[in-house]
Amino acid sequence: MYKNYGKRLFDIVCALAALIVFGWLYIIVAVLVRIKLGSPVLFKQARPGKNEKIFNLYKFRTMTDEKDENGNLLPDDVRLTKFGRLLRKTSLDELPEAFNILKGDMSVVGPRPLLVQYLERYNERQKRRHEVRPGLTGLAQVNGRNAITWEEKFEWDVKYVDNVTFFGDVKIIILTVWKAFVKEEGISHAGEATMTEFMGGVEQYENI
Repeated sequence: MYKNYGKRLFDIVCALAALIVFGWLYIIVAVLVRIKLGSPVLFKQARPGKNEKIFNLYKFRTMTDEKDENGNLLPDDVRLTKFGRLLRKTSLDELPEAFNILKGDMSVVGPRPLLVQYLERYNERQKRRHEVRPGLTGLAQVNGRNAITWEEKFEWDVKYVDNVTFFGDVKIIILTVWKAFVKEEGISHAGEATMTEFMGGVEQYENI
């Protein structure tokens, strides 16, 4: 019952509450991003959602647009500023995803929406992560986030798909707040600015 009906209502209530209660925070972060990183304030990127339906994900920018002499973007660790790292560490860059939740693209809790090009790289088990709406946070985020391997992330995702409950979602939300603002765990993969690219077994550098 909760998975098919109650979860969507829970998402709408949480997203509206966040926008109403923390509206002031959205404004402050937006102004700071504009001052420190320039325009546009929001980062938009296509991501696959439930049943692999593509939607536009919205975040606050955390990187500059610095390029080399050939016009190519510099590596992530160069473009990711101290301010951008702070936004990622506290997950404040994720605030605009509340609008994705209201639209029905996302849920508060679920597997994180990854890159479109990953769709053809998943095995059949990993594809199951798209049986539910992607989330602002999820089991993988409270069990290592970017510090664990892709294989471990996907196992947590599938475990969530098979065990969606109201109390489970509440627990994940509480753990997310704890880990983001108190323990500050799993912000980046070892030796990377963020996380490596999933190559279906071969990993290369890529911002997620």
